[in-house]
Amino acid sequence: MAGKYSASSGRKVERAMHEMKQGKLRSGSSGAKVRSRKQAIAIGLSEARRSGAKVPGKSAGKKALHSRS
Repeated sequence: MAGKYSASSGRKVERAMHEMKQGKLRSGSSGAKVRSRKQAIAIGLSEARRSGAKVPGKSAGKKALHSRS
């Protein structure tokens, strides 16, 4: 079953996508222009999590991959 997202998290993702399409969205650490649709969605969800919106956690598979290094 898919996780439930709040309406405010959808708005954050929508804003991030809009900025990416205009060429104004930049990644946090390097400041490089975001060109990937997936990266824009990740940035929107990350901002939603930070603001306390209801967003399901990151998937267990991705966490396990990053903890192996």
